[in-house]
Amino acid sequence: MSSIQSKQGHPKGLYLLFVTEMWERFSYYGMRALFMLYITKALLFDKGFAAQIYGSYTGLVYLTPLLGGYIADRYWGNRRSIFWGGIIMALGQFLMFASAINYQDIETAKYLMFLGLGGLILGNGLFKPNISTMVGHLYEPNDSRKDAAFTIFYMGINLGAALAPLWCGFVGDTGNPADFKWGFLSAGTGMLLSVTVFQILKNKYLCTPEGQQIGLSPSSYKQAATQVTEKHNEKSVVLELQNSKSRIYFSLAGFIALFLIFSINFDAFTNASISLFSGADWIGSAIFAVSLVMPIFIIVDKSLTKVERSRIFVIYIISFFVIFFWAAFEQAGASLTFFADEQTDRNIFGWVMPASAFQSFNAIFVVSLAPLFAMLWTALGKRGMEPSSPAKQSIGLFLLAVGYLVIAIGVRGVDANTKVSMLWLTSLYLLHTMGELCLSPIGLSIVNKLSPLRFSSLLMGVWFMSNAAANKFAGILSGLYPENGISKSFAGYEITTLYDFFIFFVIMSGIASVVLFVLSKWLEKLMGGIR
Repeated sequence: MSSIQSKQGHPKGLYLLFVTEMWERFSYYGMRALFMLYITKALLFDKGFAAQIYGSYTGLVYLTPLLGGYIADRYWGNRRSIFWGGIIMALGQFLMFASAINYQDIETAKYLMFLGLGGLILGNGLFKPNISTMVGHLYEPNDSRKDAAFTIFYMGINLGAALAPLWCGFVGDTGNPADFKWGFLSAGTGMLLSVTVFQILKNKYLCTPEGQQIGLSPSSYKQAATQVTEKHNEKSVVLELQNSKSRIYFSLAGFIALFLIFSINFDAFTNASISLFSGADWIGSAIFAVSLVMPIFIIVDKSLTKVERSRIFVIYIISFFVIFFWAAFEQAGASLTFFADEQTDRNIFGWVMPASAFQSFNAIFVVSLAPLFAMLWTALGKRGMEPSSPAKQSIGLFLLAVGYLVIAIGVRGVDANTKVSMLWLTSLYLLHTMGELCLSPIGLSIVNKLSPLRFSSLLMGVWFMSNAAANKFAGILSGLYPENGISKSFAGYEITTLYDFFIFFVIMSGIASVVLFVLSKWLEKLMGGIR
Protein backbone atom coordinates (compact mmCIF):
# COMPACT_ATOMS: atom_id res chain seq x y z
CA MET A 1 0.00 0.00 0.00
CA SER A 2 1.43 3.37 -0.93
CA SER A 3 1.64 6.22 1.54
CA ILE A 4 -0.79 8.22 -0.61
CA GLN A 5 -3.37 5.45 -0.51
CA SER A 6 -2.95 4.99 3.21
CA LYS A 7 -3.78 8.65 3.80
CA GLN A 8 -7.04 8.44 1.86
CA GLY A 9 -8.79 6.30 4.44
CA HIS A 10 -8.16 4.34 7.58
CA PRO A 11 -6.21 1.06 7.73
CA LYS A 12 -8.30 -2.09 7.70
CA GLY A 13 -6.82 -3.01 11.05
CA LEU A 14 -8.90 -0.23 12.62
CA TYR A 15 -12.09 -1.99 11.57
CA LEU A 16 -10.83 -5.32 12.90
CA LEU A 17 -10.22 -3.63 16.27
CA PHE A 18 -13.65 -1.97 15.91
CA VAL A 19 -15.40 -5.36 15.58
CA THR A 20 -13.27 -6.99 18.29
CA GLU A 21 -14.04 -4.22 20.76
CA MET A 22 -17.71 -4.09 19.76
CA TRP A 23 -18.30 -7.71 20.76
CA GLU A 24 -16.21 -7.35 23.93
CA ARG A 25 -18.32 -4.34 24.95
CA PHE A 26 -21.47 -6.28 24.07
CA SER A 27 -20.28 -8.85 26.59
CA TYR A 28 -19.42 -6.31 29.29
CA TYR A 29 -22.50 -4.11 29.00
CA GLY A 30 -24.84 -7.04 28.52
CA MET A 31 -23.76 -8.43 31.87
CA ARG A 32 -23.72 -4.98 33.51
CA ALA A 33 -27.28 -4.23 32.40
CA LEU A 34 -28.50 -7.24 34.39
CA PHE A 35 -26.03 -7.34 37.27
CA MET A 36 -27.71 -5.06 39.82
CA LEU A 37 -31.14 -6.48 39.00
CA TYR A 38 -29.81 -10.03 39.31
CA ILE A 39 -28.22 -9.60 42.73
CA THR A 40 -31.17 -7.66 44.18
CA LYS A 41 -34.04 -9.65 42.64
CA ALA A 42 -32.58 -13.17 42.31
CA LEU A 43 -29.96 -13.27 45.07
CA LEU A 44 -31.98 -10.85 47.25
CA PHE A 45 -29.11 -8.54 48.28
CA ASP A 46 -30.15 -5.19 49.74
CA LYS A 47 -29.44 -2.11 47.60
CA GLY A 48 -26.67 -0.73 49.80
CA PHE A 49 -24.67 -3.96 49.75
CA ALA A 50 -25.41 -4.44 46.05
CA ALA A 51 -24.08 -0.94 45.31
CA GLN A 52 -20.89 -1.75 47.24
CA ILE A 53 -20.35 -4.93 45.20
CA TYR A 54 -21.07 -3.05 41.98
CA GLY A 55 -18.56 -0.32 42.84
CA SER A 56 -15.87 -2.83 43.81
CA TYR A 57 -16.39 -4.87 40.65
CA THR A 58 -16.40 -1.94 38.21
CA GLY A 59 -13.54 -0.32 40.08
CA LEU A 60 -11.35 -3.42 39.82
CA VAL A 61 -12.33 -3.87 36.17
CA TYR A 62 -10.65 -0.55 35.43
CA LEU A 63 -7.76 -1.01 37.86
CA THR A 64 -6.36 -4.26 36.45
CA PRO A 65 -5.48 -2.62 33.08
CA LEU A 66 -2.41 -1.33 34.94
CA LEU A 67 -1.27 -4.94 35.33
CA GLY A 68 -2.32 -5.81 31.80
CA GLY A 69 -0.46 -2.84 30.38
CA TYR A 70 2.71 -3.77 32.26
CA ILE A 71 2.53 -7.41 31.14
CA ALA A 72 2.03 -6.36 27.53
CA ASP A 73 4.80 -3.75 27.52
CA ARG A 74 7.32 -6.05 29.16
CA TYR A 75 6.44 -9.65 28.31
CA TRP A 76 3.48 -10.62 26.14
CA GLY A 77 2.80 -7.79 23.73
CA ASN A 78 -0.67 -6.52 22.83
CA ARG A 79 -1.87 -9.46 20.77
CA ARG A 80 -1.24 -12.21 23.29
CA SER A 81 -2.66 -10.10 26.10
CA ILE A 82 -5.86 -9.42 24.14
CA PHE A 83 -6.34 -13.11 23.29
CA TRP A 84 -5.90 -14.45 26.82
CA GLY A 85 -7.81 -11.56 28.31
CA GLY A 86 -10.75 -12.40 26.08
CA ILE A 87 -10.63 -16.10 26.95
CA ILE A 88 -10.59 -15.35 30.69
CA MET A 89 -13.50 -12.91 30.33
CA ALA A 90 -15.53 -15.49 28.42
CA LEU A 91 -14.91 -17.95 31.25
CA GLY A 92 -16.10 -15.30 33.72
CA GLN A 93 -19.33 -14.78 31.81
CA PHE A 94 -20.05 -18.49 31.70
CA LEU A 95 -19.49 -18.67 35.47
CA MET A 96 -22.11 -15.91 35.79
CA PHE A 97 -24.37 -18.09 33.64
CA ALA A 98 -23.75 -21.01 36.02
CA SER A 99 -24.52 -18.75 38.98
CA ALA A 100 -27.86 -17.75 37.48
CA ILE A 101 -28.75 -21.37 36.80
CA ASN A 102 -28.30 -22.05 40.54
CA TYR A 103 -29.92 -18.81 41.79
CA GLN A 104 -32.25 -20.69 44.13
CA ASP A 105 -29.23 -22.13 45.95
CA ILE A 106 -28.04 -18.74 47.21
CA GLU A 107 -24.67 -19.87 48.59
CA THR A 108 -23.66 -21.75 45.45
CA ALA A 109 -24.89 -18.91 43.24
CA LYS A 110 -22.89 -16.34 45.24
CA TYR A 111 -19.72 -18.46 45.06
CA LEU A 112 -20.02 -18.88 41.28
CA MET A 113 -20.87 -15.20 40.86
CA PHE A 114 -17.74 -14.02 42.69
CA LEU A 115 -15.60 -16.44 40.67
CA GLY A 116 -17.18 -15.05 37.51
CA LEU A 117 -16.53 -11.47 38.60
CA GLY A 118 -12.91 -12.40 39.28
CA GLY A 119 -12.54 -13.75 35.74
CA LEU A 120 -14.09 -10.63 34.25
CA ILE A 121 -11.83 -8.36 36.30
CA LEU A 122 -8.60 -10.19 35.41
CA GLY A 123 -9.51 -10.71 31.74
CA ASN A 124 -10.51 -7.09 31.23
CA GLY A 125 -7.17 -6.01 32.69
CA LEU A 126 -5.34 -7.88 29.94
CA PHE A 127 -7.76 -6.92 27.16
CA LYS A 128 -8.76 -3.29 27.65
CA PRO A 129 -5.53 -1.21 27.61
CA ASN A 130 -3.96 -3.23 24.83
CA ILE A 131 -6.69 -2.97 22.24
CA SER A 132 -6.92 0.79 22.82
CA THR A 133 -3.15 1.12 22.44
CA MET A 134 -3.14 -0.83 19.17
CA VAL A 135 -5.45 1.74 17.55
CA GLY A 136 -2.74 4.39 17.87
CA HIS A 137 0.01 2.02 16.69
CA LEU A 138 -1.72 1.58 13.32
CA TYR A 139 -0.70 5.14 12.45
CA GLU A 140 2.49 7.14 12.24
CA PRO A 141 3.19 9.21 15.39
CA ASN A 142 2.06 12.53 13.89
CA ASP A 143 -0.78 11.22 11.72
CA SER A 144 -3.66 13.71 11.84
CA ARG A 145 -6.19 10.88 11.44
CA LYS A 146 -5.70 9.61 15.00
CA ASP A 147 -8.53 11.64 16.57
CA ALA A 148 -10.92 10.43 13.86
CA ALA A 149 -9.65 6.87 14.32
CA PHE A 150 -10.37 6.91 18.04
CA THR A 151 -13.82 8.37 17.35
CA ILE A 152 -14.54 5.47 14.95
CA PHE A 153 -13.18 3.01 17.50
CA TYR A 154 -15.35 4.63 20.16
CA MET A 155 -18.39 4.07 17.97
CA GLY A 156 -17.54 0.36 17.98
CA ILE A 157 -17.50 0.41 21.77
CA ASN A 158 -20.89 2.01 21.87
CA LEU A 159 -22.46 -0.08 19.14
CA GLY A 160 -21.78 -3.11 21.32
CA ALA A 161 -23.00 -1.20 24.38
CA ALA A 162 -26.20 -0.26 22.54
CA LEU A 163 -27.07 -3.77 21.39
CA ALA A 164 -26.17 -5.52 24.64
CA PRO A 165 -28.79 -4.12 27.06
CA LEU A 166 -31.52 -4.48 24.44
CA TRP A 167 -30.81 -8.14 23.70
CA CYS A 168 -29.60 -9.28 27.11
CA GLY A 169 -32.41 -7.32 28.77
CA PHE A 170 -34.94 -8.89 26.38
CA VAL A 171 -33.91 -12.46 27.18
CA GLY A 172 -32.80 -11.95 30.81
CA ASP A 173 -34.85 -9.13 32.37
CA THR A 174 -38.29 -10.71 32.00
CA GLY A 175 -39.52 -10.46 35.58
CA ASN A 176 -38.69 -14.13 36.13
CA PRO A 177 -35.41 -14.58 38.09
CA ALA A 178 -34.80 -17.87 36.28
CA ASP A 179 -34.26 -15.98 32.99
CA PHE A 180 -31.22 -13.94 34.04
CA LYS A 181 -29.06 -16.87 32.91
CA TRP A 182 -29.93 -16.28 29.25
CA GLY A 183 -28.59 -12.74 29.42
CA PHE A 184 -25.30 -13.94 30.91
CA LEU A 185 -25.06 -16.73 28.33
CA SER A 186 -25.50 -14.16 25.55
CA ALA A 187 -22.74 -12.02 27.08
CA GLY A 188 -20.36 -15.00 27.15
CA THR A 189 -21.14 -15.84 23.54
CA GLY A 190 -20.37 -12.26 22.52
CA MET A 191 -16.97 -12.47 24.18
CA LEU A 192 -16.11 -15.68 22.31
CA LEU A 193 -17.05 -13.98 19.03
CA SER A 194 -14.72 -11.11 19.86
CA VAL A 195 -11.73 -13.39 20.49
CA THR A 196 -12.45 -15.56 17.44
CA VAL A 197 -12.61 -12.64 14.99
CA PHE A 198 -9.44 -11.12 16.42
CA GLN A 199 -7.46 -14.36 16.34
CA ILE A 200 -8.39 -15.23 12.76
CA LEU A 201 -7.67 -11.82 11.19
CA LYS A 202 -4.96 -10.23 13.36
CA ASN A 203 -1.95 -11.34 11.27
CA LYS A 204 -3.51 -10.04 8.07
CA TYR A 205 -4.61 -6.59 9.14
CA LEU A 206 -2.76 -5.44 12.26
CA CYS A 207 0.31 -3.74 10.81
CA THR A 208 1.90 -0.31 10.46
CA PRO A 209 1.67 1.79 7.28
CA GLU A 210 5.04 0.25 6.33
CA GLY A 211 3.61 -3.27 6.68
CA GLN A 212 5.29 -4.22 9.97
CA GLN A 213 3.25 -6.33 12.38
CA ILE A 214 2.18 -4.50 15.53
CA GLY A 215 1.45 -5.77 19.03
CA LEU A 216 4.00 -8.58 18.96
CA SER A 217 5.75 -9.81 22.10
CA PRO A 218 8.84 -7.73 22.91
CA SER A 219 11.80 -10.12 22.53
CA SER A 220 14.08 -7.78 24.46
CA TYR A 221 14.31 -4.14 25.37
CA LYS A 222 17.63 -3.90 23.61
CA GLN A 223 15.83 -4.50 20.31
CA ALA A 224 13.30 -1.86 21.22
CA ALA A 225 16.13 0.54 21.95
CA THR A 226 17.37 0.31 18.36
CA GLN A 227 13.91 1.32 17.13
CA VAL A 228 12.92 3.93 19.71
CA THR A 229 15.61 6.18 21.14
CA GLU A 230 13.31 9.13 21.87
CA LYS A 231 16.25 11.46 22.62
CA HIS A 232 17.53 9.59 25.64
CA ASN A 233 21.16 10.06 24.66
CA GLU A 234 22.86 6.66 24.79
CA LYS A 235 20.83 5.05 27.59
CA SER A 236 19.47 1.66 26.67
CA VAL A 237 15.79 0.89 27.12
CA VAL A 238 16.85 -1.90 29.44
CA LEU A 239 18.26 0.64 31.88
CA GLU A 240 15.34 3.00 31.33
CA LEU A 241 12.73 0.46 32.35
CA GLN A 242 14.63 -1.15 35.23
CA ASN A 243 13.37 0.35 38.44
CA SER A 244 15.82 0.71 41.28
CA LYS A 245 15.15 -1.37 44.35
CA SER A 246 14.76 1.75 46.46
CA ARG A 247 12.06 3.09 44.10
CA ILE A 248 10.13 -0.17 44.23
CA TYR A 249 10.40 -0.37 48.01
CA PHE A 250 9.31 3.25 48.36
CA SER A 251 6.23 2.58 46.21
CA LEU A 252 5.31 -0.52 48.22
CA ALA A 253 5.72 1.39 51.47
CA GLY A 254 3.58 4.20 50.09
CA PHE A 255 0.88 1.77 49.05
CA ILE A 256 0.81 0.09 52.45
CA ALA A 257 0.68 3.43 54.27
CA LEU A 258 -2.14 4.78 52.10
CA PHE A 259 -4.03 1.50 52.28
CA LEU A 260 -3.96 1.64 56.07
CA ILE A 261 -5.00 5.29 56.11
CA PHE A 262 -7.91 4.65 53.76
CA SER A 263 -8.92 1.63 55.83
CA ILE A 264 -9.60 3.81 58.88
CA ASN A 265 -13.31 4.03 59.51
CA PHE A 266 -13.81 7.73 58.86
CA ASP A 267 -17.51 7.42 59.70
CA ALA A 268 -16.53 7.65 63.37
CA PHE A 269 -14.97 11.05 62.76
CA THR A 270 -17.38 12.57 60.22
CA ASN A 271 -20.70 11.17 61.47
CA ALA A 272 -21.53 10.57 57.81
CA SER A 273 -23.90 7.77 56.86
CA ILE A 274 -21.82 7.14 53.74
CA SER A 275 -18.04 7.53 53.84
CA LEU A 276 -15.59 7.60 50.94
CA PHE A 277 -13.18 5.49 52.97
CA SER A 278 -14.78 2.76 55.04
CA GLY A 279 -12.88 0.44 57.34
CA ALA A 280 -14.85 -2.55 56.03
CA ASP A 281 -14.11 -1.78 52.39
CA TRP A 282 -10.68 -3.26 51.74
CA ILE A 283 -11.15 -3.25 47.96
CA GLY A 284 -11.94 0.46 47.92
CA SER A 285 -8.92 1.19 50.09
CA ALA A 286 -6.67 -0.77 47.70
CA ILE A 287 -8.08 0.97 44.61
CA PHE A 288 -7.58 4.46 46.03
CA ALA A 289 -4.09 3.62 47.32
CA VAL A 290 -2.93 2.25 43.96
CA SER A 291 -4.49 5.23 42.19
CA LEU A 292 -2.15 7.53 44.11
CA VAL A 293 1.01 5.43 44.21
CA MET A 294 1.19 4.18 40.61
CA PRO A 295 1.29 7.61 38.92
CA ILE A 296 4.16 8.62 41.22
CA PHE A 297 5.96 5.34 40.46
CA ILE A 298 5.92 6.20 36.74
CA ILE A 299 6.61 9.94 36.87
CA VAL A 300 9.82 9.58 38.93
CA ASP A 301 11.38 7.23 36.36
CA LYS A 302 14.81 8.74 35.69
CA SER A 303 14.67 7.90 31.98
CA LEU A 304 11.94 10.48 31.38
CA THR A 305 12.91 13.76 29.76
CA LYS A 306 11.51 17.09 30.96
CA VAL A 307 9.09 17.23 28.01
CA GLU A 308 7.90 13.67 28.56
CA ARG A 309 7.40 14.29 32.26
CA SER A 310 5.33 17.41 31.53
CA ARG A 311 3.13 15.53 29.08
CA ILE A 312 2.62 12.64 31.49
CA PHE A 313 1.69 15.19 34.15
CA VAL A 314 -1.07 16.44 31.82
CA ILE A 315 -2.37 12.86 31.54
CA TYR A 316 -2.51 12.70 35.33
CA ILE A 317 -4.35 16.01 35.72
CA ILE A 318 -6.93 15.09 33.10
CA SER A 319 -7.30 11.63 34.63
CA PHE A 320 -8.03 13.20 38.01
CA PHE A 321 -10.87 15.31 36.65
CA VAL A 322 -12.47 12.48 34.72
CA ILE A 323 -12.89 10.67 38.03
CA PHE A 324 -15.68 13.12 38.84
CA PHE A 325 -17.20 12.65 35.39
CA TRP A 326 -17.35 8.86 35.52
CA ALA A 327 -18.41 8.75 39.18
CA ALA A 328 -21.56 10.62 38.15
CA PHE A 329 -21.92 9.07 34.70
CA GLU A 330 -21.65 5.47 35.95
CA GLN A 331 -24.75 5.87 38.10
CA ALA A 332 -26.36 4.44 34.95
CA GLY A 333 -25.51 0.92 36.09
CA ALA A 334 -26.62 1.37 39.69
CA SER A 335 -28.81 4.18 41.09
CA LEU A 336 -30.26 5.19 37.72
CA THR A 337 -31.19 1.54 37.12
CA PHE A 338 -33.10 1.60 40.43
CA PHE A 339 -34.74 4.85 39.34
CA ALA A 340 -35.74 3.37 35.99
CA ASP A 341 -37.09 0.25 37.66
CA GLU A 342 -39.04 1.90 40.48
CA GLN A 343 -39.97 5.47 39.57
CA THR A 344 -40.06 5.69 35.79
CA ASP A 345 -43.21 5.10 33.77
CA ARG A 346 -41.98 2.55 31.22
CA ASN A 347 -45.32 1.83 29.58
CA ILE A 348 -45.18 2.30 25.81
CA PHE A 349 -48.58 1.65 24.20
CA GLY A 350 -49.21 -1.22 26.60
CA TRP A 351 -45.69 -2.67 26.48
CA VAL A 352 -43.59 -2.23 29.62
CA MET A 353 -39.99 -1.63 28.61
CA PRO A 354 -37.43 -3.46 30.80
CA ALA A 355 -35.54 -1.13 33.13
CA SER A 356 -32.25 -2.56 31.82
CA ALA A 357 -33.07 -1.26 28.31
CA PHE A 358 -32.40 2.31 29.45
CA GLN A 359 -28.72 1.46 29.60
CA SER A 360 -28.70 1.21 25.81
CA PHE A 361 -29.85 4.82 25.40
CA ASN A 362 -26.43 6.31 26.01
CA ALA A 363 -24.76 4.01 23.49
CA ILE A 364 -27.45 4.63 20.85
CA PHE A 365 -26.96 8.37 21.29
CA VAL A 366 -23.17 7.96 20.98
CA VAL A 367 -23.44 6.08 17.70
CA SER A 368 -25.88 8.70 16.40
CA LEU A 369 -24.02 11.79 17.59
CA ALA A 370 -20.35 10.81 17.26
CA PRO A 371 -20.15 11.68 13.52
CA LEU A 372 -21.78 15.05 14.24
CA PHE A 373 -19.25 15.82 16.95
CA ALA A 374 -16.39 14.75 14.69
CA MET A 375 -17.69 17.17 12.03
CA LEU A 376 -18.12 19.88 14.66
CA TRP A 377 -14.50 19.65 15.83
CA THR A 378 -13.31 19.61 12.21
CA ALA A 379 -15.38 22.68 11.32
CA LEU A 380 -14.19 24.58 14.39
CA GLY A 381 -10.61 23.54 13.68
CA LYS A 382 -10.75 25.00 10.15
CA ARG A 383 -11.86 28.31 11.65
CA GLY A 384 -9.23 28.22 14.37
CA MET A 385 -11.95 27.92 17.02
CA GLU A 386 -11.55 24.31 18.13
CA PRO A 387 -11.20 24.07 21.94
CA SER A 388 -8.15 22.33 23.39
CA SER A 389 -8.59 18.82 24.75
CA PRO A 390 -8.76 19.99 28.40
CA ALA A 391 -11.35 22.62 27.44
CA LYS A 392 -13.44 19.98 25.64
CA GLN A 393 -13.37 17.85 28.75
CA SER A 394 -14.52 20.74 30.94
CA ILE A 395 -17.45 21.16 28.54
CA GLY A 396 -18.19 17.46 29.01
CA LEU A 397 -18.36 17.89 32.79
CA PHE A 398 -20.65 20.89 32.36
CA LEU A 399 -23.07 18.91 30.18
CA LEU A 400 -23.03 16.14 32.79
CA ALA A 401 -24.10 18.66 35.45
CA VAL A 402 -26.87 19.98 33.19
CA GLY A 403 -28.18 16.43 32.68
CA TYR A 404 -28.56 15.93 36.42
CA LEU A 405 -30.11 19.37 36.78
CA VAL A 406 -32.78 18.43 34.24
CA ILE A 407 -33.77 15.22 36.03
CA ALA A 408 -33.61 16.99 39.42
CA ILE A 409 -36.25 19.40 38.11
CA GLY A 410 -38.30 16.43 36.90
CA VAL A 411 -38.41 14.73 40.32
CA ARG A 412 -38.72 17.80 42.54
CA GLY A 413 -41.67 17.35 44.89
CA VAL A 414 -42.39 13.83 43.59
CA ASP A 415 -43.05 11.20 46.27
CA ALA A 416 -41.71 7.64 46.25
CA ASN A 417 -44.99 6.20 44.94
CA THR A 418 -45.20 8.39 41.84
CA LYS A 419 -43.72 7.37 38.52
CA VAL A 420 -42.38 10.11 36.23
CA SER A 421 -42.23 10.25 32.45
CA MET A 422 -39.33 8.42 30.81
CA LEU A 423 -38.57 11.66 28.96
CA TRP A 424 -36.73 12.93 32.05
CA LEU A 425 -34.37 9.97 32.11
CA THR A 426 -34.03 10.06 28.32
CA SER A 427 -33.06 13.74 28.46
CA LEU A 428 -30.43 12.97 31.09
CA TYR A 429 -28.88 10.25 28.94
CA LEU A 430 -28.85 12.54 25.89
CA LEU A 431 -27.02 15.32 27.73
CA HIS A 432 -24.64 12.84 29.36
CA THR A 433 -23.83 11.37 25.95
CA MET A 434 -22.97 14.81 24.60
CA GLY A 435 -20.70 15.28 27.59
CA GLU A 436 -19.12 11.88 27.06
CA LEU A 437 -18.29 12.70 23.45
CA CYS A 438 -16.49 15.82 24.63
CA LEU A 439 -14.44 13.81 27.11
CA SER A 440 -13.86 10.10 26.56
CA PRO A 441 -12.67 9.62 22.93
CA ILE A 442 -10.64 12.83 23.24
CA GLY A 443 -9.02 11.41 26.37
CA LEU A 444 -8.08 8.13 24.66
CA SER A 445 -6.51 10.06 21.81
CA ILE A 446 -4.56 12.46 24.02
CA VAL A 447 -3.16 9.66 26.19
CA ASN A 448 -1.93 7.94 23.05
CA LYS A 449 -0.37 11.18 21.74
CA LEU A 450 1.32 12.22 24.99
CA SER A 451 2.64 8.82 26.14
CA PRO A 452 6.26 7.81 25.45
CA LEU A 453 6.08 4.72 23.26
CA ARG A 454 7.84 2.48 25.79
CA PHE A 455 5.16 3.34 28.40
CA SER A 456 2.16 3.48 26.04
CA SER A 457 0.19 0.50 27.37
CA LEU A 458 1.09 1.25 30.99
CA LEU A 459 -0.08 4.87 30.71
CA MET A 460 -3.25 3.70 29.00
CA GLY A 461 -3.65 1.57 32.11
CA VAL A 462 -3.25 4.72 34.23
CA TRP A 463 -6.03 6.34 32.20
CA PHE A 464 -8.28 3.40 32.97
CA MET A 465 -7.09 3.50 36.58
CA SER A 466 -8.91 6.82 36.91
CA ASN A 467 -12.01 4.94 35.78
CA ALA A 468 -11.30 2.40 38.52
CA ALA A 469 -11.32 5.08 41.22
CA ALA A 470 -14.37 6.68 39.58
CA ASN A 471 -16.36 3.45 39.41
CA LYS A 472 -15.59 2.62 43.01
CA PHE A 473 -16.57 6.16 43.95
CA ALA A 474 -19.75 5.71 41.86
CA GLY A 475 -20.65 2.61 43.86
CA ILE A 476 -20.15 4.51 47.11
CA LEU A 477 -22.29 7.40 45.89
CA SER A 478 -25.00 4.98 44.75
CA GLY A 479 -25.38 4.11 48.40
CA LEU A 480 -26.77 7.64 48.86
CA TYR A 481 -29.82 6.73 46.76
CA PRO A 482 -32.84 7.57 48.98
CA GLU A 483 -35.11 4.75 50.08
CA ASN A 484 -37.71 4.16 52.78
CA GLY A 485 -37.51 7.76 53.96
CA ILE A 486 -34.04 7.22 55.49
CA SER A 487 -31.86 10.34 55.53
CA LYS A 488 -28.30 9.88 54.27
CA SER A 489 -25.33 12.21 54.19
CA PHE A 490 -21.97 12.62 52.47
CA ALA A 491 -19.36 15.19 53.53
CA GLY A 492 -22.02 17.15 55.39
CA TYR A 493 -24.54 17.09 52.50
CA GLU A 494 -27.90 15.70 53.61
CA ILE A 495 -29.97 13.58 51.22
CA THR A 496 -33.58 12.67 51.93
CA THR A 497 -35.21 12.95 48.48
CA LEU A 498 -34.37 12.15 44.87
CA TYR A 499 -34.07 15.88 44.24
CA ASP A 500 -31.32 16.11 46.87
CA PHE A 501 -29.60 13.08 45.35
CA PHE A 502 -29.49 14.48 41.81
CA ILE A 503 -28.51 17.99 42.92
CA PHE A 504 -25.47 16.47 44.64
CA PHE A 505 -24.16 15.41 41.21
CA VAL A 506 -24.97 18.82 39.74
CA ILE A 507 -22.76 20.46 42.37
CA MET A 508 -19.91 17.94 42.08
CA SER A 509 -19.77 17.99 38.27
CA GLY A 510 -20.25 21.74 38.03
CA ILE A 511 -17.34 22.53 40.34
CA ALA A 512 -15.04 20.09 38.51
CA SER A 513 -16.03 21.66 35.18
CA VAL A 514 -15.19 25.19 36.27
CA VAL A 515 -11.83 24.25 37.81
CA LEU A 516 -10.73 22.24 34.75
CA PHE A 517 -11.74 25.09 32.41
CA VAL A 518 -9.64 27.53 34.44
CA LEU A 519 -6.64 25.16 34.20
CA SER A 520 -7.09 24.35 30.50
CA LYS A 521 -4.77 27.07 29.12
CA TRP A 522 -1.97 26.01 31.46
CA LEU A 523 -2.43 22.34 30.55
CA GLU A 524 -2.39 23.23 26.86
CA LYS A 525 1.05 24.80 27.33
CA LEU A 526 2.36 21.70 29.11
CA MET A 527 1.20 19.59 26.17
CA GLY A 528 3.80 21.32 24.01
CA GLY A 529 1.69 22.05 20.96
CA ILE A 530 -0.24 18.76 20.98
CA ARG A 531 -3.98 19.42 21.00
